[in-house]
Amino acid sequence: MSDIPHFQPRSILPLMLERLLLKGLPQFPTFIGLGPISFHHHVGIVALSELIRGRLRRRCRYRCEQCYNPCLLHFSTAIQPERAFPGGYSSHTILLTKLENALKRRQVDEAWEAFSDFKTLHGFPHKSLISKLIDQLSYSFDSVCLRKAYELVVVMYKEKSDMLHYDFMARLALCLSRGQMPVPASTVLRIMLELRKYPPMDLWRTVFLYMGKTEIGTYLSSDLLVELCECYLHHVEEHGEKNGAHLKLLKPDTLTFNLVLNSCVRFLSTLNGLRIVELMPLVGIVADARTIVIIAQIYEMNGLRDELKKFKEHVDRDSALLLHHYQQFYNCLLSLHFKFDDSEAAAELMFAMYGNKRSGSLVQKKENTLKPSFVTIGSSNLRTGLKLNIQPGLLQKDFVLSEENQSKLVMFIDGKLLPSKKALAKLINGYNKHGNIGELTKHLITIRRVSSTSSNTDLSLDVMDACIQLGWLETAHDILDDMEMAGIPMDVDAYHSLLRAYSKQNRPRDAEALVKQIKKFGLLEHLPNDDTKVSTPVRKSALVESLIQEMGDDKATDVHNINSSIYYFCKGNMIDDAVRTYRRMQERKIQPTVETFAYLVNGYSTLGMYREITILWGDIKRIMDTGDLAQNRDLHEVLLWNFIQGGYFERVMEVLEYMKKHGMYTDKWKYKRHFLKLHKNLYRSLRASEAKTEAQRKRLEHVQQFRKLEAIHVDLRGDRGICSLMGAGEDAQGLVD
Repeated sequence: MSDIPHFQPRSILPLMLERLLLKGLPQFPTFIGLGPISFHHHVGIVALSELIRGRLRRRCRYRCEQCYNPCLLHFSTAIQPERAFPGGYSSHTILLTKLENALKRRQVDEAWEAFSDFKTLHGFPHKSLISKLIDQLSYSFDSVCLRKAYELVVVMYKEKSDMLHYDFMARLALCLSRGQMPVPASTVLRIMLELRKYPPMDLWRTVFLYMGKTEIGTYLSSDLLVELCECYLHHVEEHGEKNGAHLKLLKPDTLTFNLVLNSCVRFLSTLNGLRIVELMPLVGIVADARTIVIIAQIYEMNGLRDELKKFKEHVDRDSALLLHHYQQFYNCLLSLHFKFDDSEAAAELMFAMYGNKRSGSLVQKKENTLKPSFVTIGSSNLRTGLKLNIQPGLLQKDFVLSEENQSKLVMFIDGKLLPSKKALAKLINGYNKHGNIGELTKHLITIRRVSSTSSNTDLSLDVMDACIQLGWLETAHDILDDMEMAGIPMDVDAYHSLLRAYSKQNRPRDAEALVKQIKKFGLLEHLPNDDTKVSTPVRKSALVESLIQEMGDDKATDVHNINSSIYYFCKGNMIDDAVRTYRRMQERKIQPTVETFAYLVNGYSTLGMYREITILWGDIKRIMDTGDLAQNRDLHEVLLWNFIQGGYFERVMEVLEYMKKHGMYTDKWKYKRHFLKLHKNLYRSLRASEAKTEAQRKRLEHVQQFRKLEAIHVDLRGDRGICSLMGAGEDAQGLVD
């Protein structure tokens, strides 16, 4: 103990500590409270050195405080790596050997401990060892080990980005996504894009496949795909399309888009899906049959009937060999016809199915199905609108995307597409609601004349039976009269059902008139006795149940037409017309939807009218607070992006508060990247006391709140504009959580 001085200058104490270690004095371990040990053991040597430094720091601090000498509180206890331990080995060699041996034996925990000690004393080891360590942590498939590997990559990105290698980063991203850790996986991929270590498209597809299984993974995969497309378009703009080496790695293919779009549909992220669809013609993607069906689902969810109708002509012409696959496409189109209360369009589509014909011939030569076609996206002007290349007859065998048949209005029976009972119920309800049942009868007559399937001949009987069960006896009698006038006699069961209904309602005159009709067609003797029950197929009762449901769920359809108008005005940069349409909507007391506000925000954003978006945000908040507008993450994302773009940080904080209140995930990496791109130096050196006006002081306060909330620290050592990470623990995680 006599060798330990009370106080030593900062430069002398490390040498004295090292001298004690080199002597191997038995009393030294006793001094630090460990008891006798040997310093010749490799295992535990680093832990000992760390403990020594901690004990020395505490004892020396205590003695300094006793002597009231605060100037000596700061000293260095770093062990000089070049000095040798007993036996001639340095700490560098011992720890490096320990790390190598642990990696050879695949002892992940020991390897991580050795690496941590080595990093503390000597910095990063050789990148080959780091690569092996990250690989072993990744392939352990343990969430704790995966988190360690991820945190190591984040720290290296901050401190030693040149040591980050493409191979182990790609493998780590894959393992993280497979382990359902989408946030770290997306961060690793974003770091790779930042460092221009571009993964191949096979890796992107696999990662998107795993990430698309969760809601947060879907949000991140859609953002990643947008960022990947931005990288590709930026590369084309800078280097042209002739530089094909990087373009092959950067350009997403059709399957990649299909994976992300499919997950957007699964988790109802429809506005995100719409944004990705509009990226496809910019990147030059060819939409195959699977893409077209997914786009149809996105358009149906967003109420964009006119957009979907542009595809119908091409699908009708080239989908003869893929009828079963396009069942969902026609389901979406038919659903939109009903949403827009367009019974005529719905009837035309439905009864064309019964007649085995659509808007084009079903018989197409196989070689014509792969002929490319172009569909305009957004603006209907072919010159200014985006043109999407589609191949409706091409269905790639990718074995990745499973067919999820959610069709409720269109069925595939005996190799043909036919409307379901639910679709027929919607049509009957639509015609009856507008008192136009005669148009329905005309279509039923046409079906009886052109139908080649015997089951279709019962359709008019099903409709009549449903009307009778619902008490619409006049409607049922009108259908019966119209069929007779067209020279198409009805089955005796139709007459008998109507006659019994008249008797139950005590309507003798109507019953007598019906009996005369029955005699006229010579069917009186075929009528069953009064006590005989007419057999009713199960599907008829299903039609009645569907009709009752449709009558109860009848909703206003004006909002869909208004939203469609607003969408096209905004796409055509006619924002004044869009706003006038929105004001008329308010005057008529029609409740706006998420799509209404999303189209208006995007329209304002295209023209750089961010102040108007803040005014619109006031309307959105009022309606959300009353509960008349559902909270929607996609809409909040659009608002947040535009408020950062326009520099309205008070509104940014309001949107973030709404998202936090309703448990919505926020992609902090994206917002930080957007902030640093536009406002990197905003109020960086200004203090609140230096603000010239109250407005500037409040804006400074909100900017500081946003920086603090998002943990944004500008890296002053370079111009990369990255977020400075404070370590691999909480602060590093704050980058992405």
